[in-house]
Amino acid sequence: MSEPAPLACPSCALRHPLDERFCSACGMPLTYVGAEPVESPRDEAHGRARKIDPRFVEGELVRVAGGRHQAEAELIQGMLLEEGVPSILRRSPGFDVPDFLAAGPRDVFVPLAGMEVAQEVLLDANMAPQERAAGEPAPSDAQQAARLLVAILGGGALTALVTWGLIQLSG
Repeated sequence: MSEPAPLACPSCALRHPLDERFCSACGMPLTYVGAEPVESPRDEAHGRARKIDPRFVEGELVRVAGGRHQAEAELIQGMLLEEGVPSILRRSPGFDVPDFLAAGPRDVFVPLAGMEVAQEVLLDANMAPQERAAGEPAPSDAQQAARLLVAILGGGALTALVTWGLIQLSG
């Protein structure tokens, strides 16, 4: 019985052993030497689908990042796709009113299996969401309300002081 032909990358033509599935240089799926050439993508969606790594498509969708606008979110989505992680964009909650349909922030969601890779990609690009320091508790609702009250009272006191000063200067 003849030995199977070795695998080769259809993009860069590097040869690989039979236990490999993807090219180590460019990430393309390998084909048998002498097989039909790989078809070029029919359209943009087909090209994007070929880049997705099947290991990262399982699980519920989880939010990994947010963009201030559509272009920034699409940049993040493109970075994730280059690593094989599929993602979708959604309008952030509260920004789905008619005034914000074309603008406003977007959330980037990935399947649970691709979350770790997505977080690594975002950390490498310094685009990861800011985390709290380890051990730092999140402020409670009462603390946030107290801070807001102090800010409002401080603004009122400053306004009263400026008004009193202007009255003293004019009179």
